[in-house]
Amino acid sequence: MALDLCLLRGIAVVLFVSGVSACQSRVQETTPTAAPLAATAAAVDRSAPTLEELKNATYRGVEEAGAPFALTNGRWEGKPYEPGGASAPSVSYVRDFRLVGDLNSDGAEEAVALLAGSTGGTGEMSYLAVVAREGGRLENIATAPVGDRVQVRHARIDGRLIVVDVVQAGENDAMCCPGDLVTRSWSLQPRGLEEGAPKKTGRLSVEVLAGAEWVLRAWAWDEPAPATPEVTLKLDGDRLAGNAGCNGYFGPVKTGAQPGDVTVGPLGATRKMCPEPAMTVETRYLEQLGGVRQIRFVAGQLALPYARKDGSFGAMLFDRRAAQ
Repeated sequence: MALDLCLLRGIAVVLFVSGVSACQSRVQETTPTAAPLAATAAAVDRSAPTLEELKNATYRGVEEAGAPFALTNGRWEGKPYEPGGASAPSVSYVRDFRLVGDLNSDGAEEAVALLAGSTGGTGEMSYLAVVAREGGRLENIATAPVGDRVQVRHARIDGRLIVVDVVQAGENDAMCCPGDLVTRSWSLQPRGLEEGAPKKTGRLSVEVLAGAEWVLRAWAWDEPAPATPEVTLKLDGDRLAGNAGCNGYFGPVKTGAQPGDVTVGPLGATRKMCPEPAMTVETRYLEQLGGVRQIRFVAGQLALPYARKDGSFGAMLFDRRAAQ
């Protein structure tokens, strides 16, 4: 749902200066001139909202919430659908997604947030929300749905356009397993976010990793990976390769029957010894990478779900870095 755009920009000031003239004595008396506004009034903050502010802002236009709602530390949860029930609507801020740009050419930058709405079932609806700083407060000036279980591969602001590369369900795809690679774009109009014509660019396979180096950022959803030693991954022909923290590694990777399904390994590596914690990082990484069975994307990050020995599942997260 697109929301009406309401822009309040600038301050108009008229400064009157009065003079008093005493003609009989030919002595002029002038009242003191008022100090310039810029020296007496605080400057209006027109900066783009920060990530922390976005995670605690008030939003509209999210169907699962049904009404304006305020996030608290990136989370909102409504009342259960049934008294005492476990199922309730919720909205979450997706990872640390944030785009910044001047979307309406007014000289001030807006921020774009990515929200995920849930009704308690398996579906998860994504939304783009534009937030501006207006009159000293944050305003969610437009919100648009992206889709159910749509994966965001990459996002950017190009001029006045919000451009998002996504993985979404194709004509014959099950909702669980989207496979179409599509580039979509939105522009900020007076009536809200307006989507342009989407462009299909391919199908999800291991080839989507080509042309970039991927840097490990998290062992699991809420477990950051250390910045050093740096662990990397790239597609080299029909195999994965990179640095595991100490040694270089390599191993075959094959695309599976369903979109995003892959088989990794067996993995090999050079045999250099390194001081800790590099060896511990390397051992864990190679073990988790060998258990990867899917390729997914979350808010611009590569997510590689893996199976643990105890039967549970995790997902390593990687940032994209342009190939050298």
